Amino acid sequence: MAYTIAMAGKGGVGKTTIAGMLIKYMIKNGKSPILAVDADSNYNLNEVLGLEVTDTLGNAREDMKKGDVPSGMTKDIFISMRLEEAVIETGDYDLIVMGQPEGTGCYCAANTILLNCLERLSDNYPYIVMDNEAGMEHISRLTTRNVDVLIIVADASRRGLQAAFRIDKLAAELHIGVKKSYLILNQVKNSVPADMMKLIEENGLEFAGMVPEDDVLYDYDSAGKATVELPEDNIAQQAAFKIFDDILN
Repeated sequence: MAYTIAMAGKGGVGKTTIAGMLIKYMIKNGKSPILAVDADSNYNLNEVLGLEVTDTLGNAREDMKKGDVPSGMTKDIFISMRLEEAVIETGDYDLIVMGQPEGTGCYCAANTILLNCLERLSDNYPYIVMDNEAGMEHISRLTTRNVDVLIIVADASRRGLQAAFRIDKLAAELHIGVKKSYLILNQVKNSVPADMMKLIEENGLEFAGMVPEDDVLYDYDSAGKATVELPEDNIAQQAAFKIFDDILN
């Protein structure tokens, strides 16, 4: 069974950037090979990693719904084939992108086949990092399940924290097999205000640490540069690595 780390949080808090830093950290510390899964319909983990996406599981799902399955081939075999074609291989990690949301009509059967194929693919990796879509939909649909660590990313605002607490609560209520949840505050100016720390303590979600606001990281994002290429002395990356030292070792 692969050691699975899933990312969650509301939109705009930088969870995909944190996911990229996590993948870089794990490779640096010998925790590979990794299956990186971008489960966000508005995918951009590939941009953080500096990779080009040529195919997605969403494309395969659409083709299957349109009946573009070759004669004599079952849907299960077709999806398995397309799954393998959609994997972006790099050496230390591979990336698979779920892709755009479906259109009209029921896609339950197609999604079930995709999830089953993805589970079979994950058996080939000792580690999985899953970057989920913003909000709580992935929790309620049970696409995030059986994870060793759920990292909930938030900014240092009351709304951001409330969203993080709701995600943590829903994961617990649905009994989806999350062994441990942590909160990371991202893009923090100076320090976390005392009232924010009190709110975190009152809600019982374990605070793993904070990643400071950083101009270099902002410049990388603005220029479309892969943030996994940040220099080793970057303050945001160093803060994230310290957090990963604490929660993964």
